[in-house]
Amino acid sequence: MATKSVRQYRIEELLNSESVVYNSISYDGSRVLYSSDKSGVFNAYSVPTTGGMPIALTDSTDDAVHAISYFPHDNRFLYLQDKGGNEILHIFVREENGASKELTVDEKERAEFYCWAQDGKSFFYGSNKRDPRFNDVYEMDIETYQSTLLFENTEGYNFGAISPNKNYLAFAKVSNANNSDLYVFNRETNEMSHLCEHEGDCHYYAEAFNSTSTHLYFRTDESSEFLELKRIELATNDVELVASESWDITNAFFSKNGRYLLYKINNDSKTEVKVIEVQNGEALSINGLPEGQITEVSVSSDESMISLSINSSTSPKNIYLYEVATANVTKLTDTLHPDVLEEDLVKAEIVRFKSFDNLEIPAIMYLPHQAATEKVPALVWVHGGPGGQSTVDYNPMLQYLVNHGYAVLAVNNRGSSGYGKTFFKAADLKHGEVDLADCVEGKNFLQSIDSIDPDKIGIIGGSYGGYMVLAALAFRQEEFKVGVDIFGVTNWERTLKSIPTWWESMRDALYQKLGNPYEQVEYIRSISPLFHADKINKPVIVLQGANDPRVLQVESDEMVDELRKNNVPTEYIVFPDEGHGFSKKENRITGYRAILEFLDEYLK
Repeated sequence: MATKSVRQYRIEELLNSESVVYNSISYDGSRVLYSSDKSGVFNAYSVPTTGGMPIALTDSTDDAVHAISYFPHDNRFLYLQDKGGNEILHIFVREENGASKELTVDEKERAEFYCWAQDGKSFFYGSNKRDPRFNDVYEMDIETYQSTLLFENTEGYNFGAISPNKNYLAFAKVSNANNSDLYVFNRETNEMSHLCEHEGDCHYYAEAFNSTSTHLYFRTDESSEFLELKRIELATNDVELVASESWDITNAFFSKNGRYLLYKINNDSKTEVKVIEVQNGEALSINGLPEGQITEVSVSSDESMISLSINSSTSPKNIYLYEVATANVTKLTDTLHPDVLEEDLVKAEIVRFKSFDNLEIPAIMYLPHQAATEKVPALVWVHGGPGGQSTVDYNPMLQYLVNHGYAVLAVNNRGSSGYGKTFFKAADLKHGEVDLADCVEGKNFLQSIDSIDPDKIGIIGGSYGGYMVLAALAFRQEEFKVGVDIFGVTNWERTLKSIPTWWESMRDALYQKLGNPYEQVEYIRSISPLFHADKINKPVIVLQGANDPRVLQVESDEMVDELRKNNVPTEYIVFPDEGHGFSKKENRITGYRAILEFLDEYLK
């Protein structure tokens, strides 16, 4: 049988497909707001709910515009923007006349939008302008743009929800990586209550109050391996189970008038959404949607329409509109570039393999079309974190490499989220050891596949995954032929001491995962590749954003210096206008093309 001819695409062609994020239906149901990188930088756009041509609402040429939401009663909308990827996000409003106004103006103030007030006259947000470590809770009037402090956060609480009557604020408080507690602050009595006290490690996350402000909905894994949805009656503290799935429920919220309860499920690296009619408890059946995962969902204020963002491994995210009364589905965006054929791309396949201790490790496999007729080189991809997860999203960089003949195995090593609390904490204080061993077993799994060249396997990853790349090359020197490090941690001692101030509430959680840099210095250095750079003898390419607040540029600078001192073939690309992740299309084109050229030289 003849093998299908596959066109090889330039990275420009794959990245000329749009990336769209977020969606929000306007107050009158006429348009959907979202962000797109169509111009090369993320800007805000809107598209009619009946379908039609999108229009650009902002025209930033430098810093990404992250659309949040239309206003409840007019066509103004909120968006977030930082400078050069520094993650110090400010809230802006785009007025109906097209002018933009900055609402959180302190230079070092990092703001986070929370939600709209039930009456639509204000919104709630978090700001760290008083104390850079913690977010206080504010309410901003949408006519005067004047803000009022509702809650001064001196203890590191993480906001979860505010009741429709504005009397109750719900929080989670993280005590370590595997444990968090549930709290409710009563604004009338000025009292903070600790709900659902428990023994041992488990998580509690506040999600939403019901329409009458009598019950708080929350997620917890206290009685399950996975996060379930429960609710507690505030007057009695009685708890009841609302929903339990075979996987984690990752968030939950109500539509404006409480007709629907919506929640997401992390189903084996793919996101699903359930829309429950509160009155009868039945799930809404939405037919006519394409195969893929629903990543974002919004309900119109009159609850007659639902907008959904859907992607798959071979199709970038698109926005669809579902009309409840007619069950009609309208595709609002068309993001895959017309020159790219989806059949030339590779559908992700969920696989599993046994690790060194017989633990089953989930992974996502991309086998190139070229593997039908020849042995192909391969890469182990490691996600960020610690505690992240690879999912079956559309990933243009991975599709680019696969399209050019590289197999990719995205390993969800132990310590990854999404596979239960036992799996999640299985790498605590063993990072760079047991999780690295899982990645090596992933390489062995690749070697067992007939169509893969067993002598041509490299490792690639970003952030924590970039650390794993360098750890693999330093501590398991002969396992991988090359490494692709995308802003990876090299010195945990420095990184854990210099985490962004706004991560203060998560500091202890990170210490439990990786070690305390003040008390466990010897251990921290033992897992930090920078102190073992002399052991690395395989070619490396490093990509770094100069404004990265999480993994400082010095992390990559020092590692590259050490590698070059040791005459290790090393390529280094620094983007002066990027942070932790590359938001500008031009930079992604440069970086991804360099990765392929590096692999073609040193792995193929």
